[in-house]
Amino acid sequence: MPEVKTAPYGTWKSPITSELIVARTVGLGEVVLDGEDIYWIESRPSEGGRNAIVHRSPDGELVDVIRTPFNARTRVHEYGGGSFTVHEGVVYFSNFADQRLYRVESNPLLEGGMGIPHPITPETALRYADGVIDTERNRMLCVREDHRITMREPINTIVAVDLAGDIDGGEILVEGNDFYAAPRLSPDGKQLAWLTWNHPNMPWDGTELWVAEVQEEGALGEPQKVAGGDEIAIFQPAWSPDGVLYFISDVTGWWNIYRWHEGRIEQLVEMDAEFGRPLWVFGMSTYDFESADSMICTYTQDGIWYLARLDLRTEELTTFDLDYTHLQGPAVALQGVIVRVGSPTESRAIARWHPESGEVEILRQASDLDIDRPYLSEPQSLEFPTEEGRTAHALFYPPQNPDFEAPEGELPPLLVFIHGGPTAAASSTLKLGVQYWTSRGFAVLDVNYGGSTGYGRAYRQRLQGEWGVVDVADCVNGARYLVEEGLVDPERLAIRGGSAGGYTTLCALTFHDVFSAGASYYGVADLEALAQETHKFESRYLDSLVGPYPEEKERYEARSPIRFTDRLSCPVIFFQGLEDEVVPPNQAERMVQALQEKGVPVAYQPFEGEQHGFRRAENVKRSLDAELYFYSRIFDFALPEPVEPVPIRNLDEG
Repeated sequence: MPEVKTAPYGTWKSPITSELIVARTVGLGEVVLDGEDIYWIESRPSEGGRNAIVHRSPDGELVDVIRTPFNARTRVHEYGGGSFTVHEGVVYFSNFADQRLYRVESNPLLEGGMGIPHPITPETALRYADGVIDTERNRMLCVREDHRITMREPINTIVAVDLAGDIDGGEILVEGNDFYAAPRLSPDGKQLAWLTWNHPNMPWDGTELWVAEVQEEGALGEPQKVAGGDEIAIFQPAWSPDGVLYFISDVTGWWNIYRWHEGRIEQLVEMDAEFGRPLWVFGMSTYDFESADSMICTYTQDGIWYLARLDLRTEELTTFDLDYTHLQGPAVALQGVIVRVGSPTESRAIARWHPESGEVEILRQASDLDIDRPYLSEPQSLEFPTEEGRTAHALFYPPQNPDFEAPEGELPPLLVFIHGGPTAAASSTLKLGVQYWTSRGFAVLDVNYGGSTGYGRAYRQRLQGEWGVVDVADCVNGARYLVEEGLVDPERLAIRGGSAGGYTTLCALTFHDVFSAGASYYGVADLEALAQETHKFESRYLDSLVGPYPEEKERYEARSPIRFTDRLSCPVIFFQGLEDEVVPPNQAERMVQALQEKGVPVAYQPFEGEQHGFRRAENVKRSLDAELYFYSRIFDFALPEPVEPVPIRNLDEG
C-alpha cells in the first residue's frame, strides 16, 4: 500500500480535478419513450452547455438527434424543461437560440439516421414547452409564453400548434390565468387536463387541476375544476390507459397520490412521504403506468428516494430494495422501467430496471470517471437543533482521501453548501462538485434548511415570510452543531450557494459572525431590486417568502445584504453570468463595489454568455478553481498544484 502522507487539510492532492469534472461529465435530463426507442436530454459542458437529444435504439446504438448549433432548451419560465417530445420516430423540440419549435424526422440514408430540423413555428417572440401530440388532429398541445409585447408581462396560454407548420404560432385553447403547465390528453383524445395558477402563488404553493372535453373540431368545451386551490399544490396529472385521471396533491400536508374517477376524488396512498416535487421546470414526473391496474412510482422520505409499485385495485404499495438513494422520472417501457438513478458512490445515470429480475442496467452514466471508492466521502444524514425548538436536516461529508491524513489535533475547514430554490433539496447522490472539496481536506455540510422539499408541506412553509431568517438560522446552527461536536475548525468556516442559496450565503455573512469567508454564485443581494427586475415566473415569489411589495418595503430593506455592508467584514468571492435574467449582474457588482470601498477582501468573476447557472465547461472549471484559490489565500494554506490566480481586491494590493 502507498505511504499515507501527513499534510494540512486543504492541501491534499486529489484525483478529482476540475478538468476531469467538466471534460468527463454530462447532465442527464428528461426521458421520452417512443415504442422501444428511448430519448433523453444530455447537457454537455464541453459543447458550451448545449442540450443534445440522444436516441437509443432497441439494439443499444446511441446517436445524437440534433447536432450543433441546435440546442434543445426552452426559456418558458426561464428555467425551461419539457423541451421536446417524440411520436413515431419524429422529434419535436424547442431550439434555444430562436425559441422556435422544430421537427426532425428519422432518415436511414443519413449518418446518424436523422434528418435536418425544420421549423414549424414562426420567427417571433414566442416560446413553447411541455408538449403532447394530438395524433387525431396532427397538432401539438403545449404551453406557450408570448413575449411579443415588451411593455407588459409575457402572456402564458395553452395552445395547439399545427405539426405541418403553423404560421400563427399556435391556436389558443386555454387562457386567462397567469401560468399553465402539464397539458395532458386522455388516451382517446377526448379530454384535456392541465394545471394552472396565478400570482402570487408558485406551483408548490397552490395550483388547480382542470379538465375539458376536446370537441371534434379541436376546441375545448366548458372546463371543470377537479382539485387544488390557493393552498393546495397539485403535481403531475396523468391519464391511465383506461382513461382515469391521476394526480398528486398535498392537501393532507404531504404530496400523495389521488385519482378522479366518475366525478369522485379518491386518495390511493396516505403516507408521511412526498410523491411530488416542486415544479421548477416542466416535464417532471414521479410515476408512470404499467397497466390500467398498476403504476410504478417514486417517493422520498428523510432525503432518500424509493421506487415502488402501486396496485390501483387494492391500493397496496410495494417498495423495492434498490441500491440507489435518488430516483427520478420513471417511464414504463416495453422492456423494463427507465429511470434516472444515483447513489452516494455512483453518479447519476439513466437506467433500465427489470421488475421481474430486479436487475438494473445502466444505459448512460453522467460521468465516466472511474474514481476509487476510498477517495469518495459518503454523506451522513444529520438532524440538528435550530431556532424555536425545531430541528433541521443536512448531509455531512467528512474529508476523505486515502493518500493523506491531517496533522494530529488539526480540524478541517468547513464548507456549508446552500441549495437554490429555495424550495429545492440537497441530494445524497454522488456529486463531484462536493467530492472536489472533501478529497482536498474540506468537510462539507449540505443543508436542507426549513423551506426545503422532501419533509412535507409544513416544513416547506417554514420559509413563508421568513426567507433570510429561517434558512440562515438553520445554516448557522448547522455549522455551530459541527463545531460543538468537535468535527470542524471554528476559525475556518465558509459558506457558499447559488441563486437563492447565494442570498442565504450573503445574509449569513452579513447578519451573523459565524463564517470567515463565503462564495456567492449569482446570488441575490437586494430583495427590492429582485422584486422589481426579475422575470414573470418569480416576480411575485417574494410575496410569500418575504411579504407583498411595496407594502412590506421595510422588511425588504431590512433583509437585503446590500444595505448592510457595514456589518460585513469577512472576505467574499462573487461569480456571475452577465446574461442572467433571474438575478441581474448589477446585484453582484454593487456588492463588490461596496466591499472594495470598505476595504474587505473581495473577488469578482463575471462570465460572458452565461445566464442563471453556468453551463460552459471552461466557466465551470474556472469557478471551482477560483473558489479553491480564494480559500487558500483567505485561510492561508498552500495548494499542492498551481491554480490560475483570481485577483482579490484589498488583499493583493496589501
